[in-house]
Amino acid sequence: MLIHPRLLPALAWTVLASAQTVPPVRADLEGMLPRLETLYQDLHRHPELSGHETRTAARMGELLRQEGYEVAAVGGGVVGVLRNGTGPVVLLRTELDALPVVENTGLPYASEAKGVMHACGHDAHMAVWAGTASLLARHRDQWRGTVLMVGQPSEELGEGAKAMLRDGLLARFPRPSFAIALHDSPDLPTGSVGYVAGYTMAAVNSGSLTLYGRGGHGARPEAAVDPVVLAARTVLALQTLVSREKDPLEPAVLTVGAINGGTKTNVIPDEVTLLMTVRSYDPKVQARLLAGIARVAKGEALAAGAPREPLLDLGETMPATWNDPDFTRRLAARLAAELGPDAVAPGRPDMVSEDFGEFGKAAGIPSALLRFGAVDPARFKAAKEAGTPLPSLHSAGFAPAMPGTLRTGVLALTFSALEALGKP
Repeated sequence: MLIHPRLLPALAWTVLASAQTVPPVRADLEGMLPRLETLYQDLHRHPELSGHETRTAARMGELLRQEGYEVAAVGGGVVGVLRNGTGPVVLLRTELDALPVVENTGLPYASEAKGVMHACGHDAHMAVWAGTASLLARHRDQWRGTVLMVGQPSEELGEGAKAMLRDGLLARFPRPSFAIALHDSPDLPTGSVGYVAGYTMAAVNSGSLTLYGRGGHGARPEAAVDPVVLAARTVLALQTLVSREKDPLEPAVLTVGAINGGTKTNVIPDEVTLLMTVRSYDPKVQARLLAGIARVAKGEALAAGAPREPLLDLGETMPATWNDPDFTRRLAARLAAELGPDAVAPGRPDMVSEDFGEFGKAAGIPSALLRFGAVDPARFKAAKEAGTPLPSLHSAGFAPAMPGTLRTGVLALTFSALEALGKP
């Protein structure tokens, strides 16, 4: 997401000396920030990979119980329900899982799990989520309805939301009127929030294409069918699906990230496997790309005289994340009123993917995923002026600035929830 020029002078936070002059939600947040930062550090020290979030889910569930939520295990994750009279049902989602990344941040609370790191900021998301759950429980005088706190597993694999839905998330609990999620951003300074009305993240299929040949000696290629050459031709031909068979105004990406095959310089292998990711926003575009991959692969194999057709396995499509335009603009207006007009601005859609879309358009629930700043404003400004890239999400050096990231996230998620919930 690119930074909007208005966000460069990011909102500077000043804690007022007298708590009586601070609105109750803000005053409570300032008091709980040290506790939330301790929680964040603990989660960062003990990351768990997708499908193995046992400790993390238990920790999140216990925090919800302490605030009076009804808590249940669902699809490998955790759900907390807080009822407060008649009104909308608002789902607030966080992710529980980490990534197989070796940390290189130098933080005193760096990951203690070998080869595992919260490199996407889910630890910060959980601390923000826990802080919001606490504030909503303590300030029930400001809203009416039902809060559905959803701690989702396996977001990094695109499997967690579906698992929770299969386990009855929408049947066992009140059906959400709205769904809200946040994601920290290395492209925004703390104190700022970015939003996109409409498609904000892409649909994705990821998997493999296996091309078959007939192995032989490297010195006698005429007696073999070389799948390495077939793979090279196929990779190039696949790019025409984006450059020549798709409307240029419809975003799409087709990336071959790995070519696996062969063992020795003078041995022609029997097969080569391509690993790829395919991304777009429009389901029709995605379907055309997938059909095109199968067609091109078969055609190239036929032209090469391959002994059998390619095997394509790109799995299920994870839907695009669609921010309901009216709902998203409504939240942005509330946040601009609360944080200041210079702190909230529209951003750009991204071709990265995540499965929050399963709770939104795919399930028919108006939803919004907002971005909140995770970089110290002074560092952000210096990097922009110097043209120096900052550590990105999924990198070994990514570390949200504390406590500014938590403050921004809790305020953004809490005020978004209050906007979506009913008024007393």
